[in-house]
Amino acid sequence: MSNLKTSFSKNLKQFVMLITLMVIIIFFQVLTRGTLLKPMNVFNLINQNAYVVVLAVGMLMCILTGGNVDLSVGSVVAFVGACAGTMMITWKWDPYLSTFLCLLAGIVIGAWHGFWISYVNIPAFIVTLSGQLIFRGLTLIVLKGLTLSPFPKAFMNLSTGAIGNFMLEINPAALLIFTVIISLAVFFLQLKSFYHEEDDEKFMKSLLAALLISFAVSLAVFATIHYDVVTHITRFLLGTELRNVSSLVIGLLLAAGVIFIEIKRRADRKRKGYSYDSLEATLIRALVIAAGIIYFFYLLANYTGAPVVLITVGIVLLVYSYITSKTVMGRHLYAVGGNEKAARLSGVKTEKIKFLAYVNMSFLAAVAGLIFSARLQSASPQAGNGFELDAIGACYIGGASAYGGIGTVGGTLIGALIMGVLNNGMSIMGISIDMQQVVKGLVLLAAVAFDVISKQKISFPFLTRIFHRRASAG
Repeated sequence: MSNLKTSFSKNLKQFVMLITLMVIIIFFQVLTRGTLLKPMNVFNLINQNAYVVVLAVGMLMCILTGGNVDLSVGSVVAFVGACAGTMMITWKWDPYLSTFLCLLAGIVIGAWHGFWISYVNIPAFIVTLSGQLIFRGLTLIVLKGLTLSPFPKAFMNLSTGAIGNFMLEINPAALLIFTVIISLAVFFLQLKSFYHEEDDEKFMKSLLAALLISFAVSLAVFATIHYDVVTHITRFLLGTELRNVSSLVIGLLLAAGVIFIEIKRRADRKRKGYSYDSLEATLIRALVIAAGIIYFFYLLANYTGAPVVLITVGIVLLVYSYITSKTVMGRHLYAVGGNEKAARLSGVKTEKIKFLAYVNMSFLAAVAGLIFSARLQSASPQAGNGFELDAIGACYIGGASAYGGIGTVGGTLIGALIMGVLNNGMSIMGISIDMQQVVKGLVLLAAVAFDVISKQKISFPFLTRIFHRRASAG
């Protein structure tokens, strides 16, 4: 129990934000009489907030370098959407070529910002504010103040609609081969740790355990992906058939992956002599996240299935989680944000790190621009207004430090979900836009205040005196 408390205190902000998200969901689920978590609303919630998650991940990279932000991302989203609309709708260019050129434009914009910030040492606030004005103006010039629509179907298929019930098309022989490959992969992953066992008896026990684990995993994979098996199980447990069983299978596989990664991460840290959480804390965190993922995909399985845009968002989250936690560049990002001068003296190329952070930000802004344009099925000169504020808010609410050097991709996802659920829940309840802005502003202030107060251990003597007087009077 003491280890669990220690782990909780070490990860206080992430736990608080996760609990806050759950409380907000339950709160709006009750007030909206169950509308919030209806399958159709969950599907729409993903489509409405996918661009926020993508932008927030990019913004996190900028914040990590020292609390810097990019104010131009909303305008870059609009500009990329305008370029995509002009190429595909007006000039009738190939959608795939146009998509590539739009992503390339995002990289060029990021290089423009990164040059002035990193190598000329102009404050990021000034450079990106300038970019906000420049690219908003260029958007109006490209579109001539008009809205272009509709986009070709080939482009729309990249980020709209739902993932089909692919399990109906899986060949049994292919499924068997896939199961064998997964089983062997699990076995050899376990086998890597056996070479550390010097005792023959321990080695044989570990080998037997690995064989049993790989066999169990292979059975689970086969049963999970086989359409008839899953259909019979869901009919038995739920009393009804799901509209898209494939979405539930995706959720089960992702949940299993989360549990495996959390346990393996703890084992790796323990083996290397790093600090690590207790087994209880690791399992609780993994099981809570896994349960949330399964329930989330279960809701989608009751509708048309998981949105296609979830693939893009998932790739962004996985890639940047790996970059920030497993690569040299990721460590350098945190080092620059923690103490830029010390990082420079240690050999870190701080200018290059900042440059790449802003190139990456504009690249992800281009991705978000394409996602947003596809969802609207049009390129609008008004697109992107206020997007930078949503992205910044998601990062800070998710645990990023206002001073830089602290923050995670997982925390940013939680922050984006909090923002999205707040927007959606208040909209369902019919709360006006102006009040929604007030609530979001207060939530953002509370998140940053929590970070500053906990970091600086600020005390409030007048509150202590008031409570002391009341206790004495009682």
